[in-house]
Amino acid sequence: MARSAQPESGGPPPIVRQAVPEDGFGLSELLGALGYPCPPEEASQRVIDLSGDRDQSLFVADQAGELMGMVCLDLAYYLPLGALTCRITALAVLPKAQRRGVGRVLLREAEAVARNAGAVRIELTSAAHRHEAHAFYRACNYQDGALRFVKRLGGA
Repeated sequence: MARSAQPESGGPPPIVRQAVPEDGFGLSELLGALGYPCPPEEASQRVIDLSGDRDQSLFVADQAGELMGMVCLDLAYYLPLGALTCRITALAVLPKAQRRGVGRVLLREAEAVARNAGAVRIELTSAAHRHEAHAFYRACNYQDGALRFVKRLGGA
């Protein structure tokens, strides 16, 4: 299901579509903006790796061939609720495309995919220092949730 956001001045509105390996350069830029730099070739490989997993989806906001944003989601059975849930594992919008509706249209796409899959809730995490992102999520009716703890087990 393709959705569009508000256009940048003079350009066509971005269209939300599934990512393809050829999106490696744009995904590399978006992952870097999110704080997870990776070369374009590796970003392309990640798209290929995700494509084999029916419970994960990666969508991009494409404006005339340039990626303005991305959202990645993971569907999983959540034992405490006894139901399917959806976790947004990555959401990024290029700084030049922020405050133009790109993030909202990506969230709506993620929510539609989750609902269509039968998920009972959708969640995401956001680094403590991303205050503007937190305000954006609250404005999109996401509520503060549990505190997250992390222990690194390898190089990532």
